[in-house]
Amino acid sequence: MHITSIRAFTLRAELKRPFSFSQWTFSRRETTLVSVETSAGIQGWGEAYGPSRPIAAAVTDFFTPLLCGRDPLDTEALWHLLYARSIDYGQKGTLLAAISALDIAFWDIKARFAGLPLYRLLGGAETEALPCYATGFYFTEGEPLEHSFAREAETYVRQGFSAVKMKVGLGVERDAVLVGLVRGVIGKRVRLMIDANHAYDPVTATALGRRIEQHDIHWFEEPVSPLDVDGYLEVKRRIAIPLAGGECEYTRFGFEPLLRRRAVDYAQPDLCACGGVSEGMKIATLASLYNVHVTPHVWGSSIGQAAALHFYAARPRQPFTLTPEERLIECDQTENPLRTGIVRNPIILEHGRWRLPQTPGLGVEVSEEALQRFLSFP
Repeated sequence: MHITSIRAFTLRAELKRPFSFSQWTFSRRETTLVSVETSAGIQGWGEAYGPSRPIAAAVTDFFTPLLCGRDPLDTEALWHLLYARSIDYGQKGTLLAAISALDIAFWDIKARFAGLPLYRLLGGAETEALPCYATGFYFTEGEPLEHSFAREAETYVRQGFSAVKMKVGLGVERDAVLVGLVRGVIGKRVRLMIDANHAYDPVTATALGRRIEQHDIHWFEEPVSPLDVDGYLEVKRRIAIPLAGGECEYTRFGFEPLLRRRAVDYAQPDLCACGGVSEGMKIATLASLYNVHVTPHVWGSSIGQAAALHFYAARPRQPFTLTPEERLIECDQTENPLRTGIVRNPIILEHGRWRLPQTPGLGVEVSEEALQRFLSFP
């Protein structure tokens, strides 16, 4: 079997209601999907996280000439080929996102060829579903956040989520009020995480952490800049809340200092950016050396969602124990037609748990007819 063609789709979907977080306002969702076709008639899909047009160009113009005619089952060899070709100027960012999409597509093909769901091919234990945390509570206009956050919290509890993650980054006082409000609505049994999207410096992040420690926060995500490892360590020394981060990091080489220095308690690689399934599993193995839990960042379309789910079901367990492992994987609840409208068989969410696909590969089938509705042309 060999690769016969590779296509990149840049997709865009306008939102009915824009929303914001500490760094940006979204009025649309966009992503890059990659299709790899083979001589055996098996097609694989991948996704890249980041600006769609330069990523698509990297896939089609830079990497595709290296890949046509090669066997997609050689996932490790192909990853190293692509990384070696781009390492001089692409250790992080656009080129790594392109490699990620291609690698996910190769693994989709590999699992389809084997007739197994991807998580089984990766060595995951057989299971039916994984618990999720609902990601939401973005900043919107039109009504006070107190009203929208309370209503959103009630919805997630009613849907059966055992954990929720809310956005912060509006200043210590405002954040503390909103965190207290959400905790009051969800009660004590539902876990609560907060995400600042690196809005703060260590002093301010520490001040916020101390103000909200009473609300039993499960983790404080990206409290400071992803470039400031010492800042993470400073915040960790000063508050009693575990820290999470890593969605802006790439490859095992980028994660190694975070893990070795235990700057985070929860590492969050995004498979659509960090290097794909191949590199995600290496990051997870590395994390297991330091007893750091790995739970992937999940933001994109149905393809990225499926890849993250299979990865999470198969990643190494840490620490070793006979007691049931506590797992939580991100379940983005914001408006995203690219997550809900481009596959014929979306992943099933039941009572706050994702059901693992049982069909070969990623377990989702892209509708190329549906893709046409979201194609973004130059």
